[in-house]
Amino acid sequence: MTHHRTLSWLFLAATTLTLELAALYFQHVMSLEPCVLCIYQRVAVGILFVAFLFGAFAPHLSIVRWLSYLIWSAGALWGLYLALKQSGLQLGIIPPSMSCDVNAKFPDWLKLDEWFPAIFQPSGFCDDIQWQFVGLSMAQWMIVIMAGYLLLLSLFIFLDIRAKINRP
Repeated sequence: MTHHRTLSWLFLAATTLTLELAALYFQHVMSLEPCVLCIYQRVAVGILFVAFLFGAFAPHLSIVRWLSYLIWSAGALWGLYLALKQSGLQLGIIPPSMSCDVNAKFPDWLKLDEWFPAIFQPSGFCDDIQWQFVGLSMAQWMIVIMAGYLLLLSLFIFLDIRAKINRP
């Protein structure tokens, strides 16, 4: 059973790694310029990656699983918020006066934009739609993806609680 749990967590980690690699492909191969909200969404996906690796580390320990769930919820909720904001800017629901910053504002102890500029340095505008797939912008796809991660989190928590209740 633990082996299957570990594989589930590792599979989820692989999905976030794929998202990060896709973002870099869009930026460095397709020459799409990430805005500051895009950069923050990369961080949110990175938080999910950490949560999933942490969960894979010792899925048999309740404390590890629940801490992973907490990190997972923080990353997915933040990512959803950012994607909704960016989508609102793109669709004109949020007025341009509420647009995002041009520069990332990372804390002094985590200057990702300075340490890894090729990954975390914004160069685009939040209200630009540079790419679409089946009529949805990248921000809208991130809404779908983050909502999917939250649904999966609900399922994991439900199964965890059910297993706890059903134990003799």
